[in-house]
Amino acid sequence: MGLCQHRLSFSRAEIVLINSWMPVQQIVYHILRTCMKSELLANSSNNSEARVFNNYHIKTLMMWACELKSNSFWTSDVNLVRICMELLRILTIWLNNAECQHYFITDCNLTDNSFHMKIIASQLTSIDETLLRNWFVNYYIRKCSMLCPDTVSHLFSDVSTNIKLQNAISTIVNCRINSVMKDLWYVLYIAECGIPHSVFRWSLTVRSCICWTTALAKMDIRVSVYFTAVAFLHVSCKIPKIGFTDELMDVLATLAGQFVSTLRHPSQCSSELSLSKAATLMKTLERKPYSTVRLIEIELSKAYLHTALRCKESDSDSIYCLANVYTWQFCTILRGNTRRR
Repeated sequence: MGLCQHRLSFSRAEIVLINSWMPVQQIVYHILRTCMKSELLANSSNNSEARVFNNYHIKTLMMWACELKSNSFWTSDVNLVRICMELLRILTIWLNNAECQHYFITDCNLTDNSFHMKIIASQLTSIDETLLRNWFVNYYIRKCSMLCPDTVSHLFSDVSTNIKLQNAISTIVNCRINSVMKDLWYVLYIAECGIPHSVFRWSLTVRSCICWTTALAKMDIRVSVYFTAVAFLHVSCKIPKIGFTDELMDVLATLAGQFVSTLRHPSQCSSELSLSKAATLMKTLERKPYSTVRLIEIELSKAYLHTALRCKESDSDSIYCLANVYTWQFCTILRGNTRRR
């Protein structure tokens, strides 16, 4: 059974939703995750609760809240402690009733009526607004102050009055706002130096290109575009040295945004695989305007067709005829685009 099981993942859809949240919603989500991890589960005498309750329950709570709560709940008289308390109250009800509906799958329940869930619900009930406010100031905000210079973090040594606390928090907020551009510059500087070094040191493959572009796009789409440009230059430097190999062709196709499968069916010959890749690229050529990437795709289509005709089994009538049909179709597409220009 274990070998046949699989898990549905909605991570991409969840990223889209989280990126669409308002800043206050993202802050509340981070506060709840930090609070549950540091104050509830981490200090539990039996960490079995941590295995049955995790961050995905908090994420599900936030996704439902962002959909069901009105806009005024998040924007009218913003009070982070009040918002968090309301959401923790809802979570407590879910755990007591053993009902936590999955956001994407309607008939999927993320909780059960186990003893551990009852313990977590009991611990949530003991958290009141005063306790949460003290934790927010002494743990969450104080931890943020450690990211600021000593002159700023030192303000938290004395927050005995509301005025002193407000001045300390305001100073921290201003400090972080002023350092955002510096932090962004540092990240981009590391990317600018680290990406070329990594690309030219390690050989690019289809799989590594997919991993690179996916990870960097989550950080910043501009960093992903920069990686693509560096990778194009890397491939152009390798072609004069080792030739335009099949692996380099697949890497270029992946960088151009085309999914070109490198897996071959046992009954499929090399020429058929090359023709399949050429056909995949040609399907997109007719719909795209002229650009640098499109010119690369045109040259890749030519290269895949040429590779198909060079294969040993290309002497067969079916492969030869199919390659010629694709070549004729390719020329028709190019002539049609030339007329439109």
